[in-house]
Amino acid sequence: MEGNFSSYNPQPASNLKKSYRKQEHDHSGEHHHLKEEDYMAPSFNLRNVSKLILPPLGVSSQNPVNSKGWIISPLDSRYRCWESFMVLLVAYSAWVYPFEVAFMHKTSNKKIYIVDTVVDLFFGIDIVLTFFVAYIDRTTHLLVRDKKKIVVRYLSTWFVMDLASTIPYEALGYLFTGKRKVGLPYFLLGMLRFWRIRRVKQYFTRLEKDIRFSYFWVRCARLLSVTLFSIHCAGCLYYMLADRYPHQGKTWIGAVNPNFRETSLRIRYISAMYWSITTMTTVGYGDLHAVNTMEMIFIIFYMLFNLGLTAYLIGNMTNLVVEGTRRTMEFRNSIEAASNFVCRNRLPPRLKEQILAYMCLRFKAESLNQHQLIEQLPKSICKSICQHLFSETVEKVYLFKGVSKKLFCPWYETNNCMDVNQSLRKKIDGMNC
Repeated sequence: MEGNFSSYNPQPASNLKKSYRKQEHDHSGEHHHLKEEDYMAPSFNLRNVSKLILPPLGVSSQNPVNSKGWIISPLDSRYRCWESFMVLLVAYSAWVYPFEVAFMHKTSNKKIYIVDTVVDLFFGIDIVLTFFVAYIDRTTHLLVRDKKKIVVRYLSTWFVMDLASTIPYEALGYLFTGKRKVGLPYFLLGMLRFWRIRRVKQYFTRLEKDIRFSYFWVRCARLLSVTLFSIHCAGCLYYMLADRYPHQGKTWIGAVNPNFRETSLRIRYISAMYWSITTMTTVGYGDLHAVNTMEMIFIIFYMLFNLGLTAYLIGNMTNLVVEGTRRTMEFRNSIEAASNFVCRNRLPPRLKEQILAYMCLRFKAESLNQHQLIEQLPKSICKSICQHLFSETVEKVYLFKGVSKKLFCPWYETNNCMDVNQSLRKKIDGMNC
């Protein structure tokens, strides 16, 4: 069983086990100091905080961060770098493919074709690597390293879609037909590349849980990416409807520029993005509007999509703004309540200044309040913290020289760090007097 599974977060669990074992030894008369290394293991850092979760009871602790043999740990730093690189390739393919379908279907660009082939090759390599990547079991929250289970799970879940989104349908069309300009069915099959976008979603979700990055800016980047991608895809698809329409003049862009196909690629793309942005923001100047029935139907569905997207964006931005100003509003309300209390009881100005100064100091030092953190920790860890913080100070006191360290264990257990700190200061000040 231990060969196939390992705990998802073994290091904090091992620390807890060690601390509780030390606690038991203390009660039996064998006291040992907990070393700082027990809490500062190499795998326990800010990079892994977003991945931590306690394993089920009775599971032996192993280190899942490092890869072993042919099996790759999903928490390995090298594999994380590979995932970040694949996210960049996903962004490239998701952005370039609609542009190629809409604006470059009649002209073949050899450089873009080579780049697309290289990108597909990287995704093929990623499919092979996935057969060797361990996964987290959702039921037990354990890291499964059994190769057979990894292969069966991948084949039964995402393998088919990953393979379908990686096949170069344009190249296959050229092999079968001998033509560079393939038909619309090949382009529709190529739309399966959008399946890769789920990687970007997972990447942003991981960044939102990483405390090294600001949640506000990560969330804003995620919302901005969704908005820009929607605008880009809508503009490319709307231009493709005009370009494929048999009557060139009876289109949204042909009504303004009858020879739009002879216009530069930059002007056509900017026109499509201009229409998409004005439509999404419900401005609608009327200079670019639907002319034929197909364009009208597309705009109807695009506007319905914009209703949901706008509600999604406004809801998320409202939550971000409200959460960012919550502490400030609470501070203002407390100051207002204190001022009303002073006026109602006709307190002197000196007391009013002291009350308001205390309220301001508490607001500024709220992040330094350690009582709430200490209360959440078990007594064994609190005792170890007290030993680490105050052992050297106690040993330097003349009154305690030569006293056994076991004598201080009950004192550490019955008092938290703040009480120990205050009592030490009182005793030292009394001896100095």
